[in-house]
Amino acid sequence: MCDDFTAEAEDGNLARRGLNRREFAALGASAALAGCSTSIMKTHPANSVQERMVSITTADGVADAFFVHPAKGSHPGVIMWPDIAGLREAKKIMARTLAAEGYAVLVVNPYYRGEPAPVFESFAAFRTPEGQAKVEPLRAALTPEAISRDAAAYVAFLDEQKAVDRKRGIGSNGYCMGGPFTVRAAAAVPTRVRAAASFHGAGLVTDKADSPHRLLARTQASFLFAIARNDDAKQPAQKSELKQAAAAASRPAEVEVYPADHGWCVPDSPAWDPDAADKAWQRMLALYATL
Repeated sequence: MCDDFTAEAEDGNLARRGLNRREFAALGASAALAGCSTSIMKTHPANSVQERMVSITTADGVADAFFVHPAKGSHPGVIMWPDIAGLREAKKIMARTLAAEGYAVLVVNPYYRGEPAPVFESFAAFRTPEGQAKVEPLRAALTPEAISRDAAAYVAFLDEQKAVDRKRGIGSNGYCMGGPFTVRAAAAVPTRVRAAASFHGAGLVTDKADSPHRLLARTQASFLFAIARNDDAKQPAQKSELKQAAAAASRPAEVEVYPADHGWCVPDSPAWDPDAADKAWQRMLALYATL
């Protein structure tokens, strides 16, 4: 999960773009996001969505989150679990675009137990030695039990909102460390979370009794597992085990290795790949159309 293995791939991707890590960091979040032409970065009318920061009471405290939804009507709710760099502008941009497609999107701050968002202004800020040291205790608090409790609180929040259509299922999508959280959310509230998408997710298949792939039978969801090529090279059996687990649980699951590296879906990641990101985005929209 965003370790030295993925850092090496990130450096390679930056080199192909004519940048080194220092130059990429110096761009800043807004500059790194500028100029992207895929569907994730489409510009929508300013009045098409409404947004605000919200506070959600959980079993462990008060979580801050970004909530954005179409200006009119009620729509399927979605929980977005950020990657290791947390809730920041890049994730807000992604959420706004998804909201403009007709979803009420809640982007959570997974680190709320430690501090409010943004913990990191950009992915580059996480990649510094200081950032990686800072994130260690925050990540340690994200136990499977904590994520399950949080998921229940986030679903409850969405179901209380006028912008959310409770007759429709809730979607859940996550990136990097957030990938397995989508499965845990579907298992925590199976009657509500009906679609889950993991993008370059980490730790989906482990030898632990509560490994995410072993939770599929507890869900009522359909799944999308989009795997990075370098993650697949590191754990080649993962895709087969996910397919086998889904089949054993009788859960629909699309499992695919993408021709892109870990982090490819996130616009401020050094591994950002617009074409592969657009394909993954479209597959997520197809999944959410079933809600």
